[in-house]
Amino acid sequence: MGKFKFKSRAEAVLYCKINVFMLTDPISDYLTRIRNAMSAGHKVVEIPASNLKKEITKILYEQGYILNFKFEDGNHHQGLIKIALKYDRMTKEPVIRKLKRVSRPGLRQYKGASELPRVLNGLGVAIVSTSKGVMTDKQARQENVGGEVLCLVY
Repeated sequence: MGKFKFKSRAEAVLYCKINVFMLTDPISDYLTRIRNAMSAGHKVVEIPASNLKKEITKILYEQGYILNFKFEDGNHHQGLIKIALKYDRMTKEPVIRKLKRVSRPGLRQYKGASELPRVLNGLGVAIVSTSKGVMTDKQARQENVGGEVLCLVY
């Protein structure tokens, strides 16, 4: 495996995921990791942290889409986010039905306060990055601020 000495292939892959590869869209990677963990039935998912990802995680927790979260400062640049995923008690299905990236590096989506999307007629949440911070679409409408629509959750 080149100039690096790893004990296993899994260790090499983990090193590459965390340290080597630069991502062009870290928010898409964040959402994809959550989506993959839910489809695999995992209870906890670890994601490299950034300030924006921490704010999105707090919103997901406040809205009841995840069970719990923990920010860890490790040997990584900004640390790790550990997210405990939430499942329905009866059906064992994930609480999050869909995570959809709206604004992306190739096509940013900015909306005014009156143009913000209503997800499933108010049952879902749009996460918006505004000049007053990261918030839900409902909070942005209340504060009358628009911004970049990051993702939809329902």
